[in-house]
Amino acid sequence: MPQRWKRAPEGSHWGEFGPDDQRGRMNLVNQSKVLQGMAEVREGLTFCLSLPLDCPGGAALNPRRLPTRRYATLRDGPSAGAQGFCWSYQAEDPALTDVVCDDVLLMNTQYSTQWDSLAHMGSRFDADGDGVAEAVFYNGFRAGEQIVAAQEDPAAPAGWARFPDPRAGALGIENLAEHGVQGRAVLIDLEHHAGRTRTAVGYDQLMRILELDKVVIEPGDMVCLHTGFADTLLAMNRQPDVQHLHATGSGLDGHDARLLQWIVDVRLACLIADNPAVELVQSVRLDGTQAGLRGPRLPLHEHCLFKNGIHLGELWWLTPLASWLRLHGRSRFLLTAPPLRLPGAAGSPVTPVATV
Repeated sequence: MPQRWKRAPEGSHWGEFGPDDQRGRMNLVNQSKVLQGMAEVREGLTFCLSLPLDCPGGAALNPRRLPTRRYATLRDGPSAGAQGFCWSYQAEDPALTDVVCDDVLLMNTQYSTQWDSLAHMGSRFDADGDGVAEAVFYNGFRAGEQIVAAQEDPAAPAGWARFPDPRAGALGIENLAEHGVQGRAVLIDLEHHAGRTRTAVGYDQLMRILELDKVVIEPGDMVCLHTGFADTLLAMNRQPDVQHLHATGSGLDGHDARLLQWIVDVRLACLIADNPAVELVQSVRLDGTQAGLRGPRLPLHEHCLFKNGIHLGELWWLTPLASWLRLHGRSRFLLTAPPLRLPGAAGSPVTPVATV
């Protein structure tokens, strides 16, 4: 296959695991890292790190993401749509004793606790070196070629159905699922130091937290950031107070160049947080005065997903685990967190499990 790019973005590591790689730094989670994760299991206790998948509730937190809704599977005969146990209907065959429940699930793959695939976010960048920026993703995979937008269906019965069957022919979430996502994870307890206040944590503050808590991150570790945001959200019982949430919890400062460089240099495998974006979403800050200068709204997303093949996990529920780890003077654990093996998807819900 011809090389897909002549120029790689500044600060990127395209081709680090080969020009056709679709797993990025999750390649660092190898057999050795799985064994290191297993060595952290001393008590046999497990923690579910997922919010209920119908949380946050409604669409106030993100109007572009529809809330979860379930429907009954249609069946033949009078029990159609009644989950197979509607007492007012006579069973299709009185000789059968089966009582059957099936569901249909409609939800955004990134509505609740989720993984971002490397197809979730690219950038407009001149990868051909011809002075014209094109929409590209990690390792130069192209929008419109490998990653194809859905075509509009004007006869769609509802807004959510207008654009059926988008396809990430490269970098889809199935690549992460096939890898397994099991190994050693490390938790950084931002909430213990910054509280549940809106704080953009930069390099200097993060280094102080690591030193105070004696947290050591090694290549291939999966890094989890506890801010308390998901715990605050869960307590709202699916009635999110958006104004309060916007003032709640910290996140990484995606505008801090030293922090972004540290993320690359420490060779972590992925970044996970209990907030909606890992980074604290801030106003776009562009340096310089050149006319037409552009930049990303989510610089950490661009740095991780687009430039360096670092998957992001968002809205994980980390508070009970963080409390237990702090009580026992630990920061490491075994993480098992495979996404759905859903070919071509840009993201996936996930029910992660921590074992300590």
